[in-house]
Amino acid sequence: MTEFEPKIIAFFCNWCTYTAADLAGISRMQYEPNVMIIRVMCSGRVDPQFVMAAFANGADGVLIGGCHLGDCHYVKGNYKAQRRVLLLRKMMREFGLEEGRLRLEWISASEGTKLKRIVNEMVEEIKLLGPSPFRPTVTMMEVFH
Repeated sequence: MTEFEPKIIAFFCNWCTYTAADLAGISRMQYEPNVMIIRVMCSGRVDPQFVMAAFANGADGVLIGGCHLGDCHYVKGNYKAQRRVLLLRKMMREFGLEEGRLRLEWISASEGTKLKRIVNEMVEEIKLLGPSPFRPTVTMMEVFH
């Protein structure tokens, strides 16, 4: 049996965290490839429906990255994200998902090293939690064979 490889969806703010991911890439920093990055203009634009849809479609974890508090390009978007994550954690408990599957981090454009560390930590944490209870247990190929 192969080792479980988590699937993590990352919603990254265009101005800070996405730019940090770009910096990590051009600096040839290597981090786990388990993350699929979705660029959003602001962490405050990450609707709770996006996060729950990621879990409903089999994501093992969700990472939201934004500008440091007080540095949001849209003034208070990251505070909105912070409030939404509190709501999401409550919803996750109701659905039987561990809170550790959702992570919110403030990563500025110059913090490529921090981004690398956070992604690697999250992958390891999700490996310890195991597959999401919402992850499909069979593939389409298994259904038709």
